[in-house]
Amino acid sequence: MTLTRRFVSFLSDYGHSDEFVGVCKSVMLSLAPDLQIIDITHDLPVHDVRAGALTLVRAAQYLPDGGIVLAVVDPGVGTDRRLVTVDVEQGILLGPDNGLLAPAVAILGGAQRVVSLTSTEHQLPAPGPTFAGRDVLAPAAAHLAAGVDPSELGDEVDAAGLVPGLVSLPQHDEGGAIHGEVWWIDRFGNCQLNVDPDELRAHGAEPGGAIEVRFGEQARSVRWVHTYADAKPSELVLLVDSYGLASLALGVGRHARAARGVGVRARPGAVVAMRPGTTIAVAVLLFIILAAAFAQFVLRLGP
Repeated sequence: MTLTRRFVSFLSDYGHSDEFVGVCKSVMLSLAPDLQIIDITHDLPVHDVRAGALTLVRAAQYLPDGGIVLAVVDPGVGTDRRLVTVDVEQGILLGPDNGLLAPAVAILGGAQRVVSLTSTEHQLPAPGPTFAGRDVLAPAAAHLAAGVDPSELGDEVDAAGLVPGLVSLPQHDEGGAIHGEVWWIDRFGNCQLNVDPDELRAHGAEPGGAIEVRFGEQARSVRWVHTYADAKPSELVLLVDSYGLASLALGVGRHARAARGVGVRARPGAVVAMRPGTTIAVAVLLFIILAAAFAQFVLRLGP
């Protein structure tokens, strides 16, 4: 059964040290008292549209059908960038048209209708232009929850004009390496990559096997394990995370927090090269062993 639009799932970079989140919720509840608000997160890095888009993608498929998603990461607040509503099959997304919404719209099946929020009748009087979350987006979300059709909030615009999200895809080189990217580091320090485990399998990697992982000039050998508890203390491992993507972890999920201790400096956006099979360290060791064996062989031959 499809739910009525009484849920607003709220995501922002507002944090909790200021009144911004509370004020936006109060505006919504004053216009739609029966509304239920789900806080996805408000601790996104400030003005990081990419981080907001990836967070929204991860959460979108688990939010109530028929609900509303309010997303606010808006470094262009007060400029001529658009604020929009986007109808998808499962509900409606609202936010700045700056790439924040587009990846979630795509994963939810694409935009069915896009409306630019231009109706001042459905906005709060604004003393200044720098709090669109309070003055434009929160009232719009509440009006939608109360049953107002998106067409009453502004002008319909071409869905193809939505600003695309800056979400990277892994690259492959001729040497058999996959060049991925750290998409996200969670509070436990686990590093989610933009690499599908099937891509690793296609390059010859298998669970239980070794994979060479390179951050810049630093190379590490990692084991492909089933879960965090399979990692030995301080061992860097790879596993499939709860979203079905390859993820790096150290020990029991403390990769980023302990990263400096093992010489790996991971951050969102960092490039990671992955190559299944023998790692550089192992190859060097084998070379040393073979070189020593050859030297012994030559000595035995004598002059």
